[in-house]
Amino acid sequence: MSMRGVPFHWRRYRERYMLLGTKCEACGGIFFPLRSICPNCRRDGKPGPLAFSGKGTVYSFTVIHVASEGFETFTPYTVGLIQLEEGPKVTSQVVDCDPEAVYIGMPVEACFRKLRDQGKDGIICYGFKFRPVDDPSKNE
Repeated sequence: MSMRGVPFHWRRYRERYMLLGTKCEACGGIFFPLRSICPNCRRDGKPGPLAFSGKGTVYSFTVIHVASEGFETFTPYTVGLIQLEEGPKVTSQVVDCDPEAVYIGMPVEACFRKLRDQGKDGIICYGFKFRPVDDPSKNE
């Protein structure tokens, strides 16, 4: 395990288990991930934490067939760029469906899943991924 593994993981506890971003009270801009300075207003901004609904749509995606070290057991898997209802885009794995079933515009929601483990003796990291939401228009 890396020297920063455990402290880094616990320092980011809220961000790992909740989909958190920032809303600037000055300009109304909404950003992901959390920011201490508004990218629009700079020092004049008043950023505050914002918990996202976790709902969104697939903006773009790719299917990974040859994974990086530590992700081999997930192959093939889909990594999507998710447009959140609140505006920001988030990169995340799309789970609970075949990679061939993913499409641009597909409604998704955040879910809690294992992200990876840090070797045999390392910690197991959990966080959010996205899964399909039943689309009633597809059933008509």
